[in-house]
Amino acid sequence: MNLKSELGDNELLRLMLAGDEQAFALLYRRRQGNVYRFALQMSGSKCIAEDVTQEVFLFLMREGQVFDPARGSLSSFLLGVARNHVLRRMRVDQMLTPIGDDDDAEAGLPGTEIDWRPLDDLARAETIELVRKAVLSLPAKYREVVVLCELQDVSYGEAAEVLGCAIGTVRSRLHRARGLLLSKLRPAEQVDEEASASLKSAGCFA
Repeated sequence: MNLKSELGDNELLRLMLAGDEQAFALLYRRRQGNVYRFALQMSGSKCIAEDVTQEVFLFLMREGQVFDPARGSLSSFLLGVARNHVLRRMRVDQMLTPIGDDDDAEAGLPGTEIDWRPLDDLARAETIELVRKAVLSLPAKYREVVVLCELQDVSYGEAAEVLGCAIGTVRSRLHRARGLLLSKLRPAEQVDEEASASLKSAGCFA
């Protein structure tokens, strides 16, 4: 039995910074999935998600000492680093698309070649695809709260840590984001009553 696997994130980070490669490998396996899903759901691009995940853990190797456990969890810290990298990439690639009535709003988004997980229920698959497109069309400040709180099921408190804002700001942005999503999804009759549940289900497309 590997006793290190029982250690918390902070202790693994301490060992990693002291040169323990196994501790880094354990941290990577433990936290890589959340970072990747966040980047994928924010950008809609598998390529960007892979690049950002690599950059986040390279940053952890180089600058891990800047993490302050008094300010929050390592998981929140890593998502915060991922957020900065994603937003930078999105700006560079001109991926920030304002929400509007343009049916082709996502046409210019790179990474639309993602092979989203097939679902047995075609209607459900179409609903999730509509939700995915609607989430990607949100302005970044609303998209990130939806990804964190709805798709990744992060608490308001942890989302506030990731975004560097007050919990009240998270709540108000999420409320606004839900309204924007419903306004985009409402034309599709079958999703009007399912939008909130679909946000949870959409988390499975990562």
